[in-house]
Amino acid sequence: MLQAFPGAWRLVPGQALLHHGAGDEHLVFNDLSGDTHLLDAQAMQVLRALQAGPLAPAALQGLCGEAQEPEDIAALLAELQELMLVQPA
Repeated sequence: MLQAFPGAWRLVPGQALLHHGAGDEHLVFNDLSGDTHLLDAQAMQVLRALQAGPLAPAALQGLCGEAQEPEDIAALLAELQELMLVQPA
């Protein structure tokens, strides 16, 4: 089981977060790595929230209209970190 990440998270510095999409599918271009990723609505909402500045995982739990389990947010942050879109603040 994944542990919830302590502390705040942010977009990787310099990330422009170029994206296109609506509903459940969003194409996100990582201008730092040159990679393009297909993300779901929840991942996109987390990225948009982090554009405003660093946030703790607990602050990200209710972004999609219903509270997510800490393990779900931890897994999503780990996935976005592997894609080099976010990092611990």
